[in-house]
Amino acid sequence: MGQTSLEWPLLGLLCLFFFAAADTGLQGPVFVLEPPNKIDFSNSTGTVVECAARGSPPPRVTWVRGDGQPVDDVTGLRQVFSNGTLRFLAFRAEDYRQEIHAQVYRCLANNSEGSVVSRDVHVRAVVAQQYSASVNPVYVVAGNAAVLRCELPSHVADLVTVTSWVDGDGAVFFRSAGGGVSGDDGKYLVLPSGELHIRDVTPEDGLKSFRCRTVHRLTGETRLSATEGRLVVSEPVSSGAPRVPAGAQGATFYLRAAAPGALHCRGQGYPAPVFRWFKFEEGSSRRRPVQLDDRVRQVAGTLIIREARVQDSGKYLCQVNNTVGGESVETVLTVTAPLSSSITPPSQVVDFGKPAQFTCTYKGNPVKALYWMKDGVKIGHDEPTLSIRAVTKSDKGMYQCFVINDQESAQATAELRLGGKFDPPALVETFEARQLEPGISTHLKCAATGDPTPEITWFIDDTETTSRDRFQVSHSRGPAGTVVSFLNVTSILTNDGGLFKCRAASKVGAAEHQARIDVRGLPHVKPMKKMSVVAGETLIKTCPVAGYPIDTITWEMNARVLPRDARQKVFPNGTLIITNVQRQSDQGTYTCVARSTHGYMARANLEVLVMEPPQLAPFAFDAGLRVGDLVTATCVVRAGDSPLTLRWLRDGRPLPPAAEGLVTRDTGDRLSVLLIPHVRAAHVGRYTCQASNAAGAARHSATLVARVPPRWIIEPTDKEFALSSTAEIQCKADGFPKPRMAWKKAAGSRPEDYRALGHSDSSIQVRDDGTLVINSIQKRDEGYYLCEADNQIGPTLSAVIYVNVQAPPHFEIKLRNQTARLGDPAVLVCEARGEQPITIKWSRNGAPLSAREPSPRYTIRQQKTEGGASSDLSLQETSRRDSATYTCVASNPFGQDNTTINLIVQEKPEVPFAIKVLNKSGRSVELSWSAPYNGNSDIFQYIIQYKKAKDEWDSKEMERVVIPGKMEIVSVMDLRPATAYQMRIIAENEVGPSEPSEVVTIVTSEEPPAGPPTAVVVEPLERGLLVTWKPPSDELLNGEVLGYYVGHRLSNSKNSFSFQTFEFANEATRKHQVSITKLEEFREYEVVVQAFNSQGSGPQSEEQRQFTAEGVPSAPPQEITCRTLTSDSIRASWTPPPAGATNGVIRGYKVMYGPSSTWYDDSTIDMAKSTSTETLLTGLKKYTEYNITVLAYTGGGDGPRSRSAICRTEEDVPEAPAAIKALAMSSDSILVSWRQPENPNGIIKRYTVYFMEEGSREPQMHRVTPFQQSYRASGLKKTQNYQFWVNADTSMGEGPPSNKVTVTPRSQVPARIASFDDELTVNFQQDAKLPCLAVGLPQPTIAWHRDGKPFQPNDRMRIMPEGSLQIRGVQRGDRGEYSCIAKNQFGQDTVSHKLVVQAPPYPPEVLLIGSSNNSIEVRLKPDPNDSVPLFGFTLHYKAAFGEWETVQVPKKARSFTLESPWCGTKHQIYATAFNGVGPGEQSAVLTTRTKGQAPTMPPADRFLRIQAKSVELHLNTWKNGGCPILYFVVEYRKRFETEWTTASNALTPDKSSFMVMDLEPATWYDLRATAHNNAGSTQAEYLFATLDEEGGTVGPPLVRPGADGDDWWDQLPAWLPDLNVLVPTACGLLVLLVGLCVLCVYLGSRNRNGAQRFKDDAQYTQPPPHQNRLYNEELGYIAPPNRKLPPIPGSTYSTLGSQVKRMPGGALSVYGPANPRHQYEELTQQQYQATYGAPPRPPPHGVPTSPSTYYSVVGPNGEEEIAPYATFHLLGFREEMDPSGETPAGCQTMAPRPGQHGRQMSAPAVRTLPRNTRYSQPVNPLPPPAHQARASLGGGGGGSVFSPTYDDPARSDDEANYNSSQYSGGGPYAALDDSSSRTGTARRNGPEPAAAGWAADCGSLPPPPPSLLTDEPLPPPPPPRASLDDSNTSQQTDTSAMECDRDQALLADSPQFGKDGRPADETRKLLDSDKESNEARRPHGTTQNGALVPYDTVNV
Repeated sequence: MGQTSLEWPLLGLLCLFFFAAADTGLQGPVFVLEPPNKIDFSNSTGTVVECAARGSPPPRVTWVRGDGQPVDDVTGLRQVFSNGTLRFLAFRAEDYRQEIHAQVYRCLANNSEGSVVSRDVHVRAVVAQQYSASVNPVYVVAGNAAVLRCELPSHVADLVTVTSWVDGDGAVFFRSAGGGVSGDDGKYLVLPSGELHIRDVTPEDGLKSFRCRTVHRLTGETRLSATEGRLVVSEPVSSGAPRVPAGAQGATFYLRAAAPGALHCRGQGYPAPVFRWFKFEEGSSRRRPVQLDDRVRQVAGTLIIREARVQDSGKYLCQVNNTVGGESVETVLTVTAPLSSSITPPSQVVDFGKPAQFTCTYKGNPVKALYWMKDGVKIGHDEPTLSIRAVTKSDKGMYQCFVINDQESAQATAELRLGGKFDPPALVETFEARQLEPGISTHLKCAATGDPTPEITWFIDDTETTSRDRFQVSHSRGPAGTVVSFLNVTSILTNDGGLFKCRAASKVGAAEHQARIDVRGLPHVKPMKKMSVVAGETLIKTCPVAGYPIDTITWEMNARVLPRDARQKVFPNGTLIITNVQRQSDQGTYTCVARSTHGYMARANLEVLVMEPPQLAPFAFDAGLRVGDLVTATCVVRAGDSPLTLRWLRDGRPLPPAAEGLVTRDTGDRLSVLLIPHVRAAHVGRYTCQASNAAGAARHSATLVARVPPRWIIEPTDKEFALSSTAEIQCKADGFPKPRMAWKKAAGSRPEDYRALGHSDSSIQVRDDGTLVINSIQKRDEGYYLCEADNQIGPTLSAVIYVNVQAPPHFEIKLRNQTARLGDPAVLVCEARGEQPITIKWSRNGAPLSAREPSPRYTIRQQKTEGGASSDLSLQETSRRDSATYTCVASNPFGQDNTTINLIVQEKPEVPFAIKVLNKSGRSVELSWSAPYNGNSDIFQYIIQYKKAKDEWDSKEMERVVIPGKMEIVSVMDLRPATAYQMRIIAENEVGPSEPSEVVTIVTSEEPPAGPPTAVVVEPLERGLLVTWKPPSDELLNGEVLGYYVGHRLSNSKNSFSFQTFEFANEATRKHQVSITKLEEFREYEVVVQAFNSQGSGPQSEEQRQFTAEGVPSAPPQEITCRTLTSDSIRASWTPPPAGATNGVIRGYKVMYGPSSTWYDDSTIDMAKSTSTETLLTGLKKYTEYNITVLAYTGGGDGPRSRSAICRTEEDVPEAPAAIKALAMSSDSILVSWRQPENPNGIIKRYTVYFMEEGSREPQMHRVTPFQQSYRASGLKKTQNYQFWVNADTSMGEGPPSNKVTVTPRSQVPARIASFDDELTVNFQQDAKLPCLAVGLPQPTIAWHRDGKPFQPNDRMRIMPEGSLQIRGVQRGDRGEYSCIAKNQFGQDTVSHKLVVQAPPYPPEVLLIGSSNNSIEVRLKPDPNDSVPLFGFTLHYKAAFGEWETVQVPKKARSFTLESPWCGTKHQIYATAFNGVGPGEQSAVLTTRTKGQAPTMPPADRFLRIQAKSVELHLNTWKNGGCPILYFVVEYRKRFETEWTTASNALTPDKSSFMVMDLEPATWYDLRATAHNNAGSTQAEYLFATLDEEGGTVGPPLVRPGADGDDWWDQLPAWLPDLNVLVPTACGLLVLLVGLCVLCVYLGSRNRNGAQRFKDDAQYTQPPPHQNRLYNEELGYIAPPNRKLPPIPGSTYSTLGSQVKRMPGGALSVYGPANPRHQYEELTQQQYQATYGAPPRPPPHGVPTSPSTYYSVVGPNGEEEIAPYATFHLLGFREEMDPSGETPAGCQTMAPRPGQHGRQMSAPAVRTLPRNTRYSQPVNPLPPPAHQARASLGGGGGGSVFSPTYDDPARSDDEANYNSSQYSGGGPYAALDDSSSRTGTARRNGPEPAAAGWAADCGSLPPPPPSLLTDEPLPPPPPPRASLDDSNTSQQTDTSAMECDRDQALLADSPQFGKDGRPADETRKLLDSDKESNEARRPHGTTQNGALVPYDTVNV
C-alpha cells in the first residue's frame, strides 16, 4: 500500500508538469465541452447548446451546418455567441423554419495550430401540437395471451412514452425497469416498450376496458388515451394449429445497451401453444435455446430482457407449437451501445521527413463507418490506423477520428506538431519613421527571412491592417526565400498617422519593427476599445495618436495625470505601463491627451476592467477504499470574482442523477461537497471539480478506486448425470472488478492438465453467471472440471469437481453392410459404449459363435476401450459361403444392445468394351460402350479418363468424368476445340475399379475464340487512339486466329461500334497494335477488340475508355467584360468557352492587354495568366484606353483569342509639366511657356502659372486654359528677380509643380524662342504645323532650315506670321529635321523639330518555300524601304474555283504555313502588310499546287474476301495517292443484270473494311468501287462468285449473248441453258467456226493489200439504246486468226471466276476465288527489242513483274474515265489521224511524226460508228471530276486539243502482255505496238512538254520504231472480219478461253490435242500456213531468232 500511495501523487505531478510544459508553447484546439449527438427542444422553451475548446492561442469557436455553411444569427430564432454557445430562442409555431429547427450542426474550433469539428449535432425543434393516444380492440382466443398497444400519432411517437395502463375499475398497472409489474398475480405486465401484456385470457377479461397513460418527455405533459381498448375473446370450437399474425416475420427491434426491452411472438391456437425461443449462432444456421435467468425472462410468447447487452444482438427464432401443429417466427434484435473513440498518441512532435502514426480505438455498437479528418476536412482514410510515411509541413495540424452509425457519431482528437531546427524570422529590410503631407501617397516595405517562411502582418496602433479603401497590402517572394511585403497608402490623411508595425512570424518565432508615420495636421486620438486585464498581470497600452507635430502625450485617471505610483510608467511616445494590476487602484477610466505645439488638443478614453480568475483548493480520495465505505470530497474556491459556477464531472462527463448514490451539496458559490454514502463499483472513476467565472476557469481532479477480490456465491460440487440428459453446474462469484468466470476440463483421467472448453462444441455453454450447461451429456463429457473466478485482485478463486455419466451399453450403428474381396482376410468389428463390465457375444445367421471353441476359419477377440468395450471377428480367407449375417450382442448391469453386420464377398468388374464415338463437336464428345461383368457387385460408376494426346496418362493434366453405373452413354464436356484427345473407360463397383479399356483418339472441332483479347491498352493520340492488346489465352483460342476486329465508338453513345479488321497469317509474328485515326479531339471513346478464326469471332474484350489527346480550344472565352477600378487597375472577367469547344481540360486563361493606340504592336502587349474567370490587371498607365482579349489554353495549346473588350483607366492627378521656359519680353513683362506633362493622367482642365517676387512669401497665380501653353506676365518690376513655375490640373486635382525658373525683366532682350525641341509624328497626307514662338527687343527675325540647309517656302510649306512652319498634305519625302532660328542684335536662339511621316507599308514579297499534300509554306519578306514599324501581314489565298480566304500573320513570323489546303489542287496566294496608318498595297500573286493524285486501286486478292452470302471489302488496301480518301461508293449487281444496287454511297475511310451482305450463295456478281479524294476519283470493277453453302467454289458463268434486251433470254426453253445440251452443241459449232475462220483469213490475205479495213464511217447522233451495256460487238473487237476470243465485258472468261478491273497502269485484271494463273504467253525482252529496236523500260514502282514480262502504264493520275467529247478508238475500228494535228506529249501508242510540231488542229476529225447502230455506249458514262476535266482540256506545245489513244476495254491483265499487232498488212498499222489496248479507256493528257511527259508519265512505254515516223497519213482501218469478230452470234462451248489460251508449258501435257479441241497436228499445220502468209505480207520482212514481229502468231 505504501508504494501505491506514492504512485498517484507522482503521477499527478507528472501530469501537472506535462500540462504546464504544453501550455508554455502553442497547442491546437481540443474540445473540453462537446455538444451531444441529439438535441430535441420544445418551441415554447428553446434551448442552449454549449461548446467549449481549449488551446494556445485560445481557439475561436464557431458553428457550421452539416454541409459546412457558417451559422449566423437569425433574429428571434437563433443566436450565436463568441464563447461557443448556440442558443435557440422560443418561437411561435408559424415561425418554424426547417433549415434552422431541423438541422444538423457542428461546432468548429480553430486557432493558428489547426481546426477541429465536433460530432454531428441533430437539432430538432418540436412545435407543440395536440395529440391523442388510442387503444384498438384485440381479438384473442381464450387461453392465449394478448397484447394491447397504445397507438400514437407518428409526429410524437418518439417523444411520448407510455408510463402506465388503467383498466375500467381504476386499477393501475405501472411500468418497471425489469419489465414486469405487480398485481393480479403477474397476469398483467407492462412491457418495456409500453404494451400491456395479458396472460391466460378468460372470457371475463373481455368485459374490461383499458386505457394507456403517456408523458411527453419535452413538455412533461401527461394524458390518458382518448379511446378505451377491449379484448374480444372467442371460445374455441375445435382444435387448431397456432397462427401468427401477418407481418410478424422478419421484425427488427432496437434496444440501447443496459435498457430493458421485449421481443414479441404473437401466436394463438387451441390448445394454447407452447413458446420456445432460440438464438442463431452468428454466421451460421445453427441455433441454441435462449437461456432464461433473472435478466432474461419469458412471459407466454414474449421474451423480456431486463438489461440488454451488445452480445444479445442477433437473429432469434420463436417456435409456436401445440398438439395440432406449429409455426415459427424470426426476429432480429440490435442492441446499440454509445459510440466512443480515442486516438493514441493524443499529441506527438515529429521532425520533417520522419514517419508518424495515429491509432484510433473505438467502442460501441453498431459501428457503420470510420473516417479521418484533418483540420476539419476529410482526408479519405477509413482505417483505424493512420500512417504518414514522411511528415511535411502540410501534415502539421489537428487529426480527428470519427465513428458513426445511423443514430450517432463520436470523435477523438490528436495533434501533430513539427519538430526539428528552424531559423526564426529575421527582418532584413524595414521602413523608417517619416513625416508626410496630407494627400500624398506612400508605401512602407518590410522584408524578412526564416525557415519556415514567415508571414508578414501589418499593424497601425496595434490594430491589424488589411487591404481596404486607401490601404493596400501586398506580398511577394524575393530572392533566397525572402518574403517582401508592402503597405501602400493612397492620399494619406492626418488621421491615418500613427505607430506602424510590420510583424514577421512563423511557428518558430516572430520578429517585428515599428516606426511612426506622422501626417501633418491637428492632433487626433483614435477611439480605444474596452480593455480587460487579469489581476496581477501587466497592462501595456500605447495611446493611438495621429497628427503632426505633437508636443506632448499624457495619460490621466480621475482628472489626475499619471503616474501616481511606482507601478505606473508613462513614456513620451504615449505608452502607459502598469505592473501587477490591482482591482482597487487600477480599474477605471483612463484618458489619453495629445497636444500640438500650436496649442491644439485631442483626447480619448480607455475603460480598464480588472478581473480575478478562480483558484481551487486541492482534494483527494483515500487510496484504500472498500465497497460500502463512506466517501466525501470538498471543492473550495479560495479566490476569484463572483459570480462563480461550480460543477462536478466524472470521467469528463456530468455526474449521473442522485439515484446512483451520488450526492452533491453546494454551500454558496464557493463550496461544493461530493458525498457517496456507500461506495460501489459503479462509482469508480476520475472526479473533477470545475470552477469558472468571466476571468477564467480552474479545475482539480482526483481518482476514486474501490477494489474487492472474488468470493464464492455458489461453489460447485461433484455431479452425476444420466446419459443424454441436460447437465447444469452452477459456479457463481462476485468482487470488484467483477470476476471473470471460466470452466476448464482435465485432458485425461486425472485432475490435472486442464484445458479451456472449446467454443466449437455447441452442446456446451457457459452462462454469464458462471453456470456450465451441457446439453445431451454423453460419456465423452465425463471427467474432472475446474471452475475459476478472477478479477486481478488477489489470488484466483477455483474449485475442482468430477462429473460422472451413467450409461448402458450402446452401439452407435445398429446395422451395416461390410464387403470383402474374394480370397482376402476380413475382420468384423463391433464397439459398444457404456459402463463396465461389458460382455460381447457373436452369432452367424442366428447360430452362436464361441470364442472358446477354436476354429481354423475365424478368431474372436474382445478388449476394453475408453468408455466401453470392443470385439472383432477375424476370417482368415474369405469365400463365397462366408457371405452371411453376423450379430454382435453387448450387455452390462444397466442393460444390453446389439448390432448386425452383413458380410458380402465381392470381386472387381471386367473391362468395358465396344466403345463407339456417337457425336463430337468443338467442346464435347459423346461415347457409348457395352457393360462388362459386374463381379457380383453392381457397377456404381464408370470413370471416363481423358487427356490431350501429347500428355501422359499418369500426369496431372489427365481429367476424368464419373457417371452412374446404370448409364452406358456419356457426353464428355468442357473440352477444348481443335484439340486431339485420348479417352478410355474404367468400370468400378464396391470392390474396386476394373482395368482401363482400349484407348480412343478423337480430335475436336474448331469453334470461334472463347475468350477476348487480353491486356487491351488504349493510349491517346492526336485525334486518335493507339490500341495494343495481347491474344486470348491459348486455351481460349479454339483454333487458329486469323485476325482481330477493333471497334470504337463515343462513350455513352447508343450507336454500335465501328469495327476495323486486321488479318494476318501468323499469330506469333504479328504485332498486336493499331492506330485509330480521324477521331474527335479530347472525346472519350470506348474501344473493344475481338479475335476471329475460320469459325467466327470470339467475345469482345471489356470496353476500354480513353480520351483522345487534348486539342486546343476551338472557340474563345465568351462575354468578355472589363471594369475600371482605379487609375492603374482594371478587372477583367469572362465566361469559359462553350463546353463543346474546349477540346480538353481548360488549364487556365491568358489575358492579353495593351494600350489601344499601340494594340497592333506586340511589344506593347502584356500577358497575364489566370486559372479563374476573372483577373485584376494592375500597373497600368493612367487614363489610358486598353484593349483586352482572352484565350483559353489546354494541354494541347492555346485556343483562339476572344473579341477585344475596351476599358479606360480612371483619371489621376497629372504629372508636372515636362519643361518650362521664362523669357524676358520687356522691362516689365516676362513670357512663360511650358510643355504639357508627359503623362497627363487624364484630361487637362487648366494650367496654373505661379510667380513670386524675390523676397515675397506668397506667390501670385494665374490660371489659363488647357489649350494655352504660354503666359505673359506684365506689370513687373525692372531688375527684380521673379520665380516661375506651372501646375497642371485634371478633374482629380492639381498635379505637382514643374521645375522653378528665375528670370529678371530688362529693356534689352536678346532673341529667344519660347517653343521647345520636339519630334512630330504625322500621318501620310495630313497637315502639320511646326511652332516657333520667339521674343526679343528689338523684334527678332525668323529663319527656317531643313536638314541644315536654308528652307525655301513653296505651295505646301509656308512660314506663318507668328513664325511657325505650316505644311499641308504631308508626303513621305517631307520627313527630316527642321530648325527655327531667331536672331536680333543682342543674341539668337534655335529650336529643332524632327518630322516623322507615317505612311502605309509597301507591298511585301511572297516567296514559296515548299508544299506538301496538305500544306503550303511561304516566306513573307517586307519591303526594306518601309520606315514605319509593321504591325503584321494579311495573307490572302484561294484554291482553284474556291473563294478567297484571309489569315493574319504576325510581323515576327517571316514564314507561314497554310494548313489543310485542298490536296492536289492549284492555289493562288498574295499578301498585304499593315501598320498603324493602315494596310498597304497587295503583293504579286503566287500560284502553286499541292501535291497528290487520285486514289490507286488495290489488287483483287487483297481487296476482296469472298464468303457464301457476303463479300468483305478491305478498304484500307486502297492507296490514297497522297490525298486522304474522302469516301467510297460501292455498287454491285448480279451478272447479266442492268441495274446496280448501291451498298453505300458515303463510306468513310475510317472503316477499314465493309461487308456487302445478303448475297446469294454460288452466284456471280459484278462489283464497282469508286474512291474519291480532293485530287479526283478512281473506279474499279470486279467480277467474283460467292462460295456455295459448304464453302466451295462454283463453275464459270455462261456468256449471255445479245445486247438488245434480256426478255428473249428469259423466254428461252429451259433445256437451252442446260450444259448437258449446250456443251456438245457448242463444241461442234466451234470446230466448224474455226475452219471457216481459217478459210476467210486465207482468202482475205490474198485479195486485200492489208491497208483497207473500214469502208464506211458515219456520224453517231442517236442516244444509246441501253444504258451501262457493253458487249464485244459494240467494241468492234477483232481477234487474231490463230486464237480464241479474249475476254470481254459480259463474257465468261474463267471457270474459276474472274473480274475485270482497271489497274493504275491501265491494264485490266482478272481475279476469282481460285486465283487463276497468268494464261497468255508473255513478250520477252529479246522479242521486244527485236521488234522495236530498243529494250523495254522497267515497270512502274509497285507493279509485280518477272524478268521476261513487259507491262504498260498510264498517265500520272491513272485516269480511266472517258471524258465528254473525247475522241477515242474502239478496238477493231482504227480511225485516221488528222495529218495536220499534233499529238500532245503523254502516254500514247505512237510518238508524234516529224514535221507535225507546232501545228494546231482546227477541229477534231471525228469518225465514229455508223449511224443507227448499236455501237453507241461509251465505256464509262461517268464524267471525270471537274479539276481533271479542266486539266485535261488544256493544250500544251501547240498540240491538238484532243489526243486520242486507243484502248481495248475487253482486255485483262493477261491480255495486256499480248504485244502482237492485230494487223498483218503493209502500211503503218502493221508495225504499230498494241500498247494502246493496255492503257485503259481513252484519255486526255495534260499540258506537260512532250519529253517530260514521255519520260515521267509513260514509264516503260517506248516510242515506236523510226520507220513509222513519217508524214504519210495513216490509211483507214480495214473492215472487220465478220467470221472472227461476231462473237456474240457464236455458241459458247464448254471449253473456256482460259483453257484455250494456256501457255506453252501446259501443252506438253497434251500432245495430241490443242486447246481448241483440234488434233495437235491439224493445229500445227494451220499455224504454219498462217505464218507463211504473214511473212509474205510483212513490210520489212526481217526476223531475228524467231522473235515476234507485228501481227506475228504465237502458239496456243
